[in-house]
Amino acid sequence: MCLSIPARIESIEGNMGVVSAGGAFFKAGLHMIEDPAIGDYILLHAGFAIQKISEKEALETLSIIREIDEASG
Repeated sequence: MCLSIPARIESIEGNMGVVSAGGAFFKAGLHMIEDPAIGDYILLHAGFAIQKISEKEALETLSIIREIDEASG
């Protein structure tokens, strides 16, 4: 099973970016999305941004992930 997580683009240098997800920061390849911009929300999978998503969708998904984490712990 593959899993991607919502993340926000914080900075961009060439085809690479720094993204934040759940308070953590990751390097991400931005090669697969069109016109990446700081502040965009993306799905992060295996170190690559694979799709842009809306802020609403990203925040809803992160909220669900937090609920699952709280219920399991």
